[in-house]
Amino acid sequence: MHTPRVAIVHEWLEHFAGSERVVEQLLLLYPQAELFAVMDFLPKEERKFLNGKKVNTSFVQKLPFSRKFFRHYLGLMPLAVEQWDFTGFDIIISSHHAVAKGVITGPDQLHVCYVHSPMRYAWDMQTTYLRQSGLQSGLKSLYLRWLLHRLRNVDVRTASGVDVFIANSNYIARRIRKVWRRHATTIYPPVDVENFALSTNPRKDYIVVSRMVPYKRVDLIVSAFCRIPDRNLIVVGAGTEYDKIAALAASAPNIKLAGRLPQEEMVRAIQGARAFVFAAEEDFGIAMVEAQACGTPVIAYGRGGALDIVNTSKDKPTGVLFDEQTPEAIIEAIHEFERQESLITTHSCCENALKFSATAFRTHIKAIVEKSYDQLFSDNATLEI
Repeated sequence: MHTPRVAIVHEWLEHFAGSERVVEQLLLLYPQAELFAVMDFLPKEERKFLNGKKVNTSFVQKLPFSRKFFRHYLGLMPLAVEQWDFTGFDIIISSHHAVAKGVITGPDQLHVCYVHSPMRYAWDMQTTYLRQSGLQSGLKSLYLRWLLHRLRNVDVRTASGVDVFIANSNYIARRIRKVWRRHATTIYPPVDVENFALSTNPRKDYIVVSRMVPYKRVDLIVSAFCRIPDRNLIVVGAGTEYDKIAALAASAPNIKLAGRLPQEEMVRAIQGARAFVFAAEEDFGIAMVEAQACGTPVIAYGRGGALDIVNTSKDKPTGVLFDEQTPEAIIEAIHEFERQESLITTHSCCENALKFSATAFRTHIKAIVEKSYDQLFSDNATLEI
């Protein structure tokens, strides 16, 4: 029996983060697969998940200053991924958030695309991106608007070359339907729930763990707790907004800024928290799952991946959602959580997190790839999952 030859396509390798965890699990599923990436600047200490596998890169890897400024070459990346030769491969799995799905495949090759998100900055969040970058006007703004227009055209065109779309959340499945007019099956990304264990330790303070960048809206959480001084908040993380957050919290003794913590200390802090507060609109939101794995309830903005992660039903609830990104909405959600707190158990939170495990991810990916590959050569060859 012929063993399908598999290629895995990833956007770029810079740091081991959420999308790289997907690649890690795909390589565990298909250890003989060849790996392709537009560029590979992954530090030596973060390459363990590759198990020494060679990475096939593109011409962008060799362009001047690409190590530091590779994102400046985004306009060339659609061309770069089209240059790879996938002759001889049976299955191509792309890990996509920018250009990976644009690889060229043939009629007898299955292309499965795992989508972290369509390019948010090119679609519905273009205005927000330009505003936060201070590029609402001027020549650079004009160039970026032209580039994003071009990328949108490429993005729609390349969607037709994908046989099966997989979204990392129901929110992203809706975005795929909106921008590409395609159906997508939701398979949640792999979360390392084993390293965020359930704890029975006393729980006291509220906590937020986040990069301090504008869209994470940590400022809203801090502003909310400034108004409720009888509740304590621990803020874990660092980033460009750190000074702004520190200034907001300066007059609030109930707010502690812990900075960036080592992994073990961060886990202990989450395990000891009364609830995990999250104010961003995320495509998925791995941090919320990690909190649930520790048995910690989540209070989150009710958009994006939070709707998939936080169970607000009467049957085994695991947290509370709020409808607006405002301090007032967060305060009301905290009060609502405290009214429901006796109904939200640590075991329900932990159990909820298991559906986001790496094992569950591999099981679902393997099933959909095998089913789709079998259908490719069936008489009706229908690939709509």
